Amino acid sequence: MSQVLENQSAAGHTELKRVMGPKLLLLFIVGDILGTGVYALTGSVAGEVGGAAWAPFLVAFIVATITAFSYLELVTKYPQAAGAALYTHKAFGIHFVTFLVAFTVMCSGITSASTASNAFAGFLRDAFGKKEDWAAGSAPLLVIALGFMLIVALINLRGVGESVKANVVLTLVEVSGLLLVIFIGLYAVTQGKADFSRTMVFDSPSDKSTFFAITAATSLAFFAMVGFEDSVNMAEECKDPIRDFPRMMLTGLGITGVIYVLVSLTAVALVPVGKLADPNEGSALTQVVAAGAPNLPFDKIFPFIGMFAVANSALINMLMASRLLYGMAKQEVLPPVLGKVHPTRQTPWAAILFTTLIAFGLITYVVRANGSKEGASTISLLGGTTALLLLCVFTVVNIALLVLRKDKVAHKHFVAPSILPIIGAITCAFLAGPWARSKAQMEQYEIAGYLLGLGVILWALTWVVNRAVYGKKTFLRDPEDLDIDMDATN
Repeated sequence: MSQVLENQSAAGHTELKRVMGPKLLLLFIVGDILGTGVYALTGSVAGEVGGAAWAPFLVAFIVATITAFSYLELVTKYPQAAGAALYTHKAFGIHFVTFLVAFTVMCSGITSASTASNAFAGFLRDAFGKKEDWAAGSAPLLVIALGFMLIVALINLRGVGESVKANVVLTLVEVSGLLLVIFIGLYAVTQGKADFSRTMVFDSPSDKSTFFAITAATSLAFFAMVGFEDSVNMAEECKDPIRDFPRMMLTGLGITGVIYVLVSLTAVALVPVGKLADPNEGSALTQVVAAGAPNLPFDKIFPFIGMFAVANSALINMLMASRLLYGMAKQEVLPPVLGKVHPTRQTPWAAILFTTLIAFGLITYVVRANGSKEGASTISLLGGTTALLLLCVFTVVNIALLVLRKDKVAHKHFVAPSILPIIGAITCAFLAGPWARSKAQMEQYEIAGYLLGLGVILWALTWVVNRAVYGKKTFLRDPEDLDIDMDATN
């Protein structure tokens, strides 16, 4: 990786090869959004609102689409490999705020990957029929989750060249699993096994009003819609980003939104909400395929599809987190040791180990806490924390767009309706607030606080060392270099 950066520096700028047309871009966006969220959180969302589990997914889709309009204007206005940190820096020019946004995005990658590791353990339990032996919070599930994260770290250390064509294959596998759920639901209807009247039943265990219960479930379901924002990092590899991005991003969001609503409708129609929301009954979607086609071996096949889907999400998120941490260390806003690169593999080994240790701590803390007290499930806490972190980032991005409206560029670009970034900022901020969470979900703030507190401490230590030892300032010299293309880093 260091060699790549040296080559880029020597050449002044290395333009990425523009290989993505609209079809590949669409598959990339769909693949980025699909994954751990719907595979892991369908049961938890149903547990918050009862049979009306489709409603939070629909609201999350609407909120995500509004924010997507802001990203579309920004990525077509600045069509380069960038992201939230760069947009924040262009708008406000405050290096510490830019750092906080970048570190928050990095933390969201770690919490997302940790969610995937726990989902992987759950699907493995389903595959081998260990429902009774591997209860929620048990040592076997913890060991499997940690072992899975260790494997992800080893793959990351070896170096993974992520290609668009590989992403197409992974996306097709993820989609196949969700389409299997939907088709089984249609089959169950013909057999008289589905009860769609349950999908209209609202039931909140926390005794909240309908509005606030759906709001709490939406803040959780929002985790299933994130990923679309990562596609802006592919801007420099698109043949015509200004023309293709708006159409493909909105189409991709629409496809995933329809799939999520259909999956949630099918899940509630086939499995009672009480069983669906109970992690000790098995993963929600595995229960669905078993109930819809009991005489077919789909319940034996589906856990492996689920494991594959969440494994892909975990690897991509840990790649992103380690590279972003590496980028901040190279710019000397975090300890330089985190910028160390393996001499032969050319992978950022120090950043990979550091992010993996954080993931180990998160998984252990949440799994053990889940096994010792009543509260939100492990996956719900970690997935909800991911959504919380990104909702804060999206709030800042929507505000940044309003500020950057005064920055004129020479080329034509997509322009979002002026009201949308305002609505986006308000809705994202609202969903990030404590009123949008049940009592059991409040621990998300504690987890997010610890993670961001760690970032501030590391920044402060680096600031002191830079000032006292080297006599230089601590600031992000090149925010646009924080988002490094994965193809170029392995």
